[in-house]
Amino acid sequence: MSSTVAVSGATGLVGKELCSLLKATGHKVLALSRKQSEGYEDSIHWDADKGITNPARLESVDTIVHLAGENIAAGRWNDALKARIRSSRVAGTRSIVNSLRGLKKRPSTLICASAIGLYGDQGDKVLDETAGPGSGFLPDVCREWEAEAVAAESLGLRVVRVRIGVVLSPQGGALAKMLLPFKLGVGGIIGSGRQYWSWIGLHDLTRVLAWCVQTPSISGPVNAVSPQPMTNRDFTKTLAGVLHRPAIFPMPAFAARLALGEMANDLLLASTRVVPKRLLDSGFEFQNPDLKSCLEHELA
Repeated sequence: MSSTVAVSGATGLVGKELCSLLKATGHKVLALSRKQSEGYEDSIHWDADKGITNPARLESVDTIVHLAGENIAAGRWNDALKARIRSSRVAGTRSIVNSLRGLKKRPSTLICASAIGLYGDQGDKVLDETAGPGSGFLPDVCREWEAEAVAAESLGLRVVRVRIGVVLSPQGGALAKMLLPFKLGVGGIIGSGRQYWSWIGLHDLTRVLAWCVQTPSISGPVNAVSPQPMTNRDFTKTLAGVLHRPAIFPMPAFAARLALGEMANDLLLASTRVVPKRLLDSGFEFQNPDLKSCLEHELA
């Protein structure tokens, strides 16, 4: 069934693909944008601190998909960047929810991006949506971020908190950064290689988000990850195999911390073994559930 969907972060890596998929399946897409967006039927202007410029525009919207946020891997973390990461997510989500309060007719659904960073470093423990949060900067940000989204439930909205794993796409994100060194034959395991990476291909992630738009029985936290998390060692071996390159140049943990600082602990060295129980229980089927097929699809 077609509907009207407003998407923040519509020009980002995930947002562009999601908007294309939604439009291809008959939905009307409005871009929540801080400037005029080209290529969409319409746009609604908003500010991450002040909210929607003209909230009444949302009265024609059925679902809001909130993806906008500062890139957590934009640079070495310092106090200023960490403040932007937190504010763009926490204050940005709060501003959208506050914009809904005075409406005569509100959207029925808010789908808010979150991240598996919520779980922190939990070793080999298998983590479904009932698992508790970890400790540290990213878990704290994710907790606050999700709390702002949950506030929309008091306004009568169905709220879905999509906890996104490592997104694989040659267009951006972790995979894009890994491709050059691996193609040059200088890739390798990071740290011990025993830490779990929970990943998802961009193609399947956009399908997950569209599934959440179209499946009214889904609410609460949803882990957007492949059902097959892998250790960094196995991830590295698989990527090297797909690229037909060796992977013999490891990056010790101390070198990762020296290069990236605190960010290395949370993004590269933490072990987060996450499974998508809620998605599988809802009937969602991954098109690329294993890493090899995902990489071959994304790199085709």
